[in-house]
Amino acid sequence: MGHDTQMHAMVLERIGQPLKLERLAVPAAESGELLLRVQACGICRTDLHVVDGELTAPKLPLVPGHQIVGVVEAIGSGVAGFKTGDLVGVPWLGGTCGECDYCRSGRENLCEQALFTGYQKNGGFAEYCTADARFCFSIPDGYLATQAAPLLCAGLIGYRSLRLAGDGRHLGIFGFGAAAHIVAQVAAWQGREIYAFTRSGDVAGQEFAREMGACWAGGAVERPPKELDAAIIFAPAGELVPLALKAVAKGGVVVCGGIHMSDIPSFPYQLLWGERSIVSVANLTRLDGEEFLQLAPRIPISTEVEVFPLEQANQALDALRSGRIRGAGVLVP
Repeated sequence: MGHDTQMHAMVLERIGQPLKLERLAVPAAESGELLLRVQACGICRTDLHVVDGELTAPKLPLVPGHQIVGVVEAIGSGVAGFKTGDLVGVPWLGGTCGECDYCRSGRENLCEQALFTGYQKNGGFAEYCTADARFCFSIPDGYLATQAAPLLCAGLIGYRSLRLAGDGRHLGIFGFGAAAHIVAQVAAWQGREIYAFTRSGDVAGQEFAREMGACWAGGAVERPPKELDAAIIFAPAGELVPLALKAVAKGGVVVCGGIHMSDIPSFPYQLLWGERSIVSVANLTRLDGEEFLQLAPRIPISTEVEVFPLEQANQALDALRSGRIRGAGVLVP
């Protein structure tokens, strides 16, 4: 099947600078890889952390983007389980060593040699990309590419966060963006009650949370009407950790779902006492992805997306940065 030799991509040349629309050669599928014609790529707060230099080790120049849905155009040698024309998803975890203690104990998300899509490997802010076939997922039937894209990070990291939150009934979610709007649907399907916390005065965000099944929505400093069993923090704001600890009951857990967060301010030990715990979520495992993508159509999860053309990646990132996106932002070539 013939494909183009040149493609458009949005490229990060230097940290802190806007992405540039460039023409690059279409990459070839090496051994073990798939070449994908990108149909959609979700934008994520992690992309902001990369572009803004808060994650400090990107490969430069870099094509960001790690919630990729694409059609298989070409298949490298040694790949099993995919054929041309398949719709596949590429997540943040792009490769691991497979041999370290973490990889061997079902914790490949912690591998020291891990490679990440749109960070150490070129991602999906482009018309084509390549990916290690072992780390790609089949997209469930019935999902459009634009609707499936947010499942690959917002959905997956949210799902992992929800697992780490335990199975308590009263769940707080701080920061009601892409991940929260998916997690809320999973939690509601599991029969939990969702208490949503947004920036104070964010009436639209609170309304959106209620539409997504939250039984209560308020500002981050407000006390919810019930003590929470657990809270998940998706906003990258360290000052939310003591607020979340205050809101959870004894024995409760506070899950920090982001890869980067501003410093957590000091807080009295009394807030942590009573066997409360704080845990962070790092990356994902392929098992998370397989479980979650099987679950998504059963619930069924519907994603609220705002679509931007590829060349408007900078505007889309700005909209995400200032909290103007309802649900998830998605770029389409």
